[in-house]
Amino acid sequence: MTLVCNLGRRDYESVWRAMSHYTDTRDGDNADQIWCVEHEPVFTQGQAGKAEHLLNTGDIPVVQVDRGGQVTYHGPGQLVVYPLLDLKRAKVGVRDLVTALESATVAMLAEYGLAAAPRADAPGVYLTEGPRAGNKIASIGLRVRRGCSFHGIAINIDMDLAPFLRINPCGYAGMQMVQMAELMQPVPGWNQVAEIFVRELLRTLSLAEADWQPVDESIFKRASAPEQGTEEQETSNG
Repeated sequence: MTLVCNLGRRDYESVWRAMSHYTDTRDGDNADQIWCVEHEPVFTQGQAGKAEHLLNTGDIPVVQVDRGGQVTYHGPGQLVVYPLLDLKRAKVGVRDLVTALESATVAMLAEYGLAAAPRADAPGVYLTEGPRAGNKIASIGLRVRRGCSFHGIAINIDMDLAPFLRINPCGYAGMQMVQMAELMQPVPGWNQVAEIFVRELLRTLSLAEADWQPVDESIFKRASAPEQGTEEQETSNG
């Protein structure tokens, strides 16, 4: 059983603490969850992050996080999806999950007439047609602990992209970011994009369709600062 939750708009650190806590305390009986959220403006820097990729962060906070990879930006108008999945139980590898997140994004964009694809040299999803071909529209950063995944994917829908100019996105100088709002009118609603993306992700991972339910707020109340676990893997954010 998979629970899908719309968390609305929340600050990054409280969600990070909650998903980390859920990962560290869950057992084989706990349901997989997929969280969809918008974050207040924040830069997140992975464990291997280099200060040289933070160019001029200004008044936007920088949070050091426990995923792999470099720096990225989250803000209102961006769909962030966190798959909290028991990969061992589902018999899904880390690479399989990355591929599924990319494939679900490509399928979702195709429903809106936008052509995109992943790149072998840098995780994420990039436009493949039109004047913005090669620009990045979705970034991925995962962590696996105790055989379970957290962190996830960020898809640019209708947001202020200017903060990306204050960093080298995902550690790539000059990386050009793009969003759905620059490619189509009218701009699809955040909820609609989330529903299509989650549907495609469940299909790609061969998981049963799931109902959208309110998130269990007790997870947030019980959450404490993330602790280092065992059996960890990471993928670079991209």
